[in-house]
Amino acid sequence: MTEPEPVLLFDVADRVATITLNRPDARNALSRELSFALWDAVSAAGNDPKVDVIVLTGSDPAFCAGVDLKEVSGESPPSAQERPAGAGPERDANGLYRFLPVVDKPIIGAVNGVAVTGGLEVALQCTFLIASERARFADTHARVGIMPGGGMTVLLAQSIGLRRAVEMSLTGNFLSADEALGLGLVNHVVPHDDLMPFARRVAGDVVSNDQIGVRRLLAHYRQIAAAATLDEAHLIEGYLAETWPRATAALAARRDAVTERGRAQTRSGTSAGPA
Repeated sequence: MTEPEPVLLFDVADRVATITLNRPDARNALSRELSFALWDAVSAAGNDPKVDVIVLTGSDPAFCAGVDLKEVSGESPPSAQERPAGAGPERDANGLYRFLPVVDKPIIGAVNGVAVTGGLEVALQCTFLIASERARFADTHARVGIMPGGGMTVLLAQSIGLRRAVEMSLTGNFLSADEALGLGLVNHVVPHDDLMPFARRVAGDVVSNDQIGVRRLLAHYRQIAAAATLDEAHLIEGYLAETWPRATAALAARRDAVTERGRAQTRSGTSAGPA
């Protein structure tokens, strides 16, 4: 008897963990089994000392079509037993339903196809996004008749602005990859076949930096995002600058490599790819 395909693929190479949602026939809809597997994989990568960056993508043709509504509605049986609190996706103390655990390493979303509703919320919980030319984005909560809880009305508005986010949510209309780029939802749009090589090159850029600094900056950006006022945000940054230990010996050791990398990227006209 043929073994069923795993619902999630996990690979580590060159200090980059690649996580692939792997229910292509269901457009990578988040069954309970896949949700738990995704949570476990991100947690494992976050705890792995051999991993500095995580890349999250989907098996073609979709990135993620959201929560598996057939399973939620009872049309199909539960794909996994429930877990106790703290052992999987759940609502955080701040009210956000976390599809992804908070880890101290960046998560690059490599959006290879449609990212819809809960799938868009998964993408929004990534650190930043790179899109294939085939990527499409939509919030269809209102079309289905359910309310968002995974950060849609907050994280989408932060990404593209309140009025654009409201339009997406109320109409359910799709954005193309280029439209998403123009609105600031994604950082790059690349040809479909170049998506994973490009994402890995960007991940390599991050890997090549000082990882203590990378993780502190990532935590800082998260703190800034939660600041109530501009003055509070400036104060948090000032505190970071004044309290960060200055490792002058390490800086001196890295200075030549940093300078050469900058010159190489200036000559080539690109910032994607490790020096």
